[in-house]
This record gives sequence, structure tokens and C-alpha cells, in this order.
Amino acid sequence: DECFTKNNKRDRLIATDEVKLIGFRGGHFSLIVEWALKLKGVEYEYLDEDLDNNNKSPMLLQYNPVHKKVPVLVHNGKPVAESLVIVEYIDETWKQYPLLPEDPYDRAVARFWAKHMEDTCKTAAFSVFSTVGEAQENATKEAREILKTFEKGLKGKFFGGETIGFVDVVTGWIAYWIGMIEEITGINIVDKETMPLLSEWFQNFLDVEIVKERLPPREKLLEKGKIFREQLVAAST
Repeated sequence: DECFTKNNKRDRLIATDEVKLIGFRGGHFSLIVEWALKLKGVEYEYLDEDLDNNNKSPMLLQYNPVHKKVPVLVHNGKPVAESLVIVEYIDETWKQYPLLPEDPYDRAVARFWAKHMEDTCKTAAFSVFSTVGEAQENATKEAREILKTFEKGLKGKFFGGETIGFVDVVTGWIAYWIGMIEEITGINIVDKETMPLLSEWFQNFLDVEIVKERLPPREKLLEKGKIFREQLVAAST
């Protein structure tokens, strides 16, 4: 009975929480935070920034005066910035559907793979996107090797095992963006022959309903991506 009462109190607190997310629909950092909130069942108000025109709202500048970047989570008037920091805050604040494992070692491993993606995979994929010729060939080889290493972190259907966990949430965007990079550049980076587990994870993750429903429109991103690549290539030559 005591436990039931405590849970009821916490449910009432969660229900009255004011949660706002300042983000950008075309960016994966905001998407990461939305996935975490959706998995937890947390209701929130989404405030989209006009970053295509570099119009940063007074609210964004107020709540993130240091970096002036999205996403920013505002929980009962208190701001939290940086996507990975926000996801861990969400996981610690709302206990339902834990994202990080309970075991300290497993938590450290999850953080390792998340940092590995942030430090290496993202940069390697962008290098394939932004270069041509020999530089692009070298970037492609490096990206494939890095992603093969990343594949080793899979524990089953997802990095979290049979359910989506912390690593899936913070790195799952690459399953969507890699496909667009491949289409724009005409280069195959991930395939079922060389990276069967990662290819399967891409599909498993993108098939999850809450993942699909928050993805930005692919055609719009493709159009913007093609223009951006042309600008990068022109600048480099």
C-alpha cells in the first residue's frame, strides 16, 4: 500500500510537470531528445526554431546563452542543454522505461558506444558526404571500418537487447541519415553482406512506430542535402 501511494504521488507530479523542447525539425540532435521523451511517455510542448534562416528565438538565447544551440529541454522552468546530457536527465527524472542499464559496467559500455558514434561515426559519414575523388574513396573506407566496429556493440535486435535502449536512442538517427548520404553521393556505405547486423538494426530501429512518426520528411532533407553537398564541393575546389 505504501509503495502504491508513493507511485501515485509520483504519477501526479509527472502529470503536472511542464516540459518544453526547443528544437529544430531538420536536425538529429532534437530528434534524439524527442525519441527519449516518447519512449518515457512524457508529454511536452515542442517549439521549433527557424534555423534554416538562422533566426534564433529570444527563448533559445535565454535558455542556452552559452552555446545558443538546440536542443534545449526546459523542465519546470529549468533548462538542460546538449542532447546526450538531456537524454540522461530524462532517464534519471522519469523512471518508467529505463534507457540506461542498471548495472554500472553495462551503463559505462552504453556510454562508450554513444561516445564512439559521436566522436568517430558522425565525422566519418560527413566526410563521405562532403568530399569527392580520392578523398571520398578514403573517407568511405574509413567510414566502413568505423561502422563495422560500431556493429560489435549490438546485443541482439537493438543495442539495448530486445528493446530500444540508450545507445539506440542517441545513435539511431544514423540509420536514417546514412541512407540519404548513400543516395546523394551514389556510394554504398552499409550493406547486408559486409555489415549484416548493422543493416538489420537500421531496419529494426526505423520500423519502431515512435521512431517513424517523428522522422523529418525524407524528400525535403534530400533536397537540402543535395544543395548543401554542392556548396561544400564547390567551396573545396
